[in-house]
Amino acid sequence: MPPAQFVNTYADTLPDLVTAIKPTAVYRPQVQIINQALWHELGLPTAWQDNDTLMGLLFNRDSELTKHSVAQKYGGHQFGQWNPQLGDGRGVLLTELITPDQQRIDLHLKGAGPTPYSRHADGRAVLRSTIREYLASEALHHIGIPTSRALCLISSAEPVYREQQESAALLIRTAPSHLRFGTFEYFYHDRPAGSSPDTAPDKLTQLMNYTLNTHFPEALAADNPHLAMLTSVISTTAQLVAKWQVAGFNHGVMNTDNMSIHGITFDYGPFAFFDDFEPHYICNKSDHQGRYRFSQQPSIGLWNLNALAQAFRPFVDVASLTDALDQYESILITQYHQLMVSRFGLNDVTDSALAMVAMFMELLQNPARDYHHSFRQLCGHSDWQSIKALRAEYVDITLFDQWVAAWESEVEAQQIDFATLQARLSGTNPHTVLRNHHAQAVIEAAQDGDYSLFNAYLSALSDPYNEQSKIERFASAPVAQDKGIALSCSS
Repeated sequence: MPPAQFVNTYADTLPDLVTAIKPTAVYRPQVQIINQALWHELGLPTAWQDNDTLMGLLFNRDSELTKHSVAQKYGGHQFGQWNPQLGDGRGVLLTELITPDQQRIDLHLKGAGPTPYSRHADGRAVLRSTIREYLASEALHHIGIPTSRALCLISSAEPVYREQQESAALLIRTAPSHLRFGTFEYFYHDRPAGSSPDTAPDKLTQLMNYTLNTHFPEALAADNPHLAMLTSVISTTAQLVAKWQVAGFNHGVMNTDNMSIHGITFDYGPFAFFDDFEPHYICNKSDHQGRYRFSQQPSIGLWNLNALAQAFRPFVDVASLTDALDQYESILITQYHQLMVSRFGLNDVTDSALAMVAMFMELLQNPARDYHHSFRQLCGHSDWQSIKALRAEYVDITLFDQWVAAWESEVEAQQIDFATLQARLSGTNPHTVLRNHHAQAVIEAAQDGDYSLFNAYLSALSDPYNEQSKIERFASAPVAQDKGIALSCSS
């Protein structure tokens, strides 16, 4: 396999939009986890996995990874309020790769130390948050949800202070780019007082041109390339949120600075897969109004896209922007329906299939049942009688019987044999998802220097449909006291 090529197009093309900065060395760093499959996929040298070699690359000022490293400036709507005082406060864009299969990928170091955008903070990440992001990004990737990915986790003996003293850690993560909705918002709003909102500041024009040429070249052939780019972002964002809703994933802090233009899950904070089916679940204990609760994610996705669309006003007329945004709901609903009927092994989205899905959702909600365990219980059966035996676990037996009858009828109508049905069910309903109580156990072990639990959990999360990879401890539904754990934004 040919090696990766290192490029720095963002830093080189947009020097006025970034600040050159080098990572600050951390005390006694130690490589703990390397994503071997991703490392190989990116074409990175195996020799770089050596601890001393990698630390030299990260903390020498003129290495292959740091000679063009920058901090990026952006703003964002945080809980609905515009905040221009944001940027890479604890992260550094190290470099970009052209991978052996010609993909463009950012290498980004989280926890890199102070930058001009740190706002007097230490610029560090903590071990617990890097562990959670590593586990979550791999968990989502392996169930087919687009996401940034963790490449390498590095621990340290450097103390940092949040609610209490913790250990600093670093995470090298990858993404197609680190351009956010808030990047475009910032350079749109950063204009002279009194200037027209339909006039593009020079830096916004530079950013748009760079993004079109580098990340959306297919849009250049359109009559209006900016509209084509925005339309693509709307589509991928709608599809992403639909996938979250099907998977029971609550992002927790959908500020516009945490939204990627590539339609990937990005900037992990107080996220969670819910345990029991709770449509209005809030995983972020700092979200006192429930703005980012699970059921609100589809509408917040559209709200955020409206905020992004403002930055396109100098390039696209308002009527066209409105028409593009109007496509969001239908794309999301279409994707949600198709993915949800697939969880029942079905091919086609029909009215009767959707009615059957709605019955199952009602079964899960009254009273609340574990969402993921309930879906996985549909797998591994030899016939319909075996599935019908699950009725003993449900309170509303009448509704259960109606639901099974509707499901069986739909399977027959779509001419799916039982063996095929079961194979599909096992391939779409994971035996293991990331649970906050398991993540906390992994964190506590790692804080004591033991990463064996991390590796075991990661192994199950990375092969979530294969029954042979299941570890009962991680696959079982949690007991009552372990359910619904909420986290703060500092997580």
